[in-house]
Amino acid sequence: MNMKAGHTVSQIRQISNRIFERILTERKINAFNGAQGRILYVLWQQEHLPLRDIADRTGLAATTLTSMIDRMETAGLVRRISDPDDRRKTLLSLTEKARQLQPDYMSISQEMNGIFYKGFSEDEIRLCEAMLSRIHENLKQYDQTFQNKKKGEVQ
Repeated sequence: MNMKAGHTVSQIRQISNRIFERILTERKINAFNGAQGRILYVLWQQEHLPLRDIADRTGLAATTLTSMIDRMETAGLVRRISDPDDRRKTLLSLTEKARQLQPDYMSISQEMNGIFYKGFSEDEIRLCEAMLSRIHENLKQYDQTFQNKKKGEVQ
């Protein structure tokens, strides 16, 4: 069997990112880009998260995330705060400016969902979401195992 899901998922991501950016441009929303929107989305769900949690929830590499957070902080979207329970940790907090952008982001997300699932039945959407979630879990488990092995080699 010729399996090409990985390639297809990669293409879906590239095309959907392009469409998302196009929609932002059409709506004259320039306060954030697609990747920054993923960070904001995570923080709209739960604020005051450490960078490691944000990296895990967005799938962004820590090095990429750090530079993006720097730009978002400069743009007045987020601020770094000290964890009151562990001053060595830095948490990320939203600004009022970022909170006001949530309806725009959610509207674009709804539009993207309409594009993704055009012609799909409710059952097909549920099945697709379930399968993608399983693939995501498999990848996270593999990555965690890999990271644990890597840590064991370093110690």
